Amino acid sequence: MLSNYSQQELEQGWHRQVDTFYCNYCDAKFEADQVYQINDHFFAAAAAIEQHIQNVHQGNAYQLIHDDSKYNQLTEKQQALLTEFATGKKDAEIARDMNVSASTIRHQKFTFREKAKQAKQYLAMYHNVFEINHDQSDTLIPIPGHVARPDDRFAITNAEWQNTVAEYLSETNGQLTLKRLPRKQKRIVVVLDRITQSLPTDGEWDELQITAILKKISDDPVTLRRYLIEYGFMDRTRDGSRYWIVKD
Repeated sequence: MLSNYSQQELEQGWHRQVDTFYCNYCDAKFEADQVYQINDHFFAAAAAIEQHIQNVHQGNAYQLIHDDSKYNQLTEKQQALLTEFATGKKDAEIARDMNVSASTIRHQKFTFREKAKQAKQYLAMYHNVFEINHDQSDTLIPIPGHVARPDDRFAITNAEWQNTVAEYLSETNGQLTLKRLPRKQKRIVVVLDRITQSLPTDGEWDELQITAILKKISDDPVTLRRYLIEYGFMDRTRDGSRYWIVKD
């Protein structure tokens, strides 16, 4: 969902998690330490994903303009106009292409600019009204930075997070214990998030070591490890010889 990305991530068409660049529109990803060949040219990851968005998705502007989610309220005419503006053509040329006067094109450009100003002020107003110095129980917790493609499972309020932790986890002398795994995915996310917070993020372990660490938390460390990997909180080498916590 595009709505889960930050303003900057929306504007650039990709997001970065640790050392990997992810496309906002498909499953393509580019590792920061790799060089990629595209059309007889070689690119570092940051440049490669820009090329990918342009070549595969017709550019980020096109994808944003033609997004079919409920958050895109553009009419077909407005989409057509913005698509033309995105080409960099002069107003007179766009007017000829669309069989309207140049003054009509200038007026439409002015209208879009005014809407952008309104949106900027609305965001500032919303931030001050709902996100500053208020009861935080209904505030959504930040989505973990390592989550490549966040969805509704990660729309969790502070109150939900606290209540879920209290129901499914206990802590004695600094040692976290999992009472049982929840069935609902959103609650699983909370449990895994809290467990991850109790683990060191700067180390790697072999299978025996990570099993021993997780066994202190759960009677079923293998299942817990599988959930941590499936939900993106933990990663491992292809052969399963090394495990580590994915950093935000």
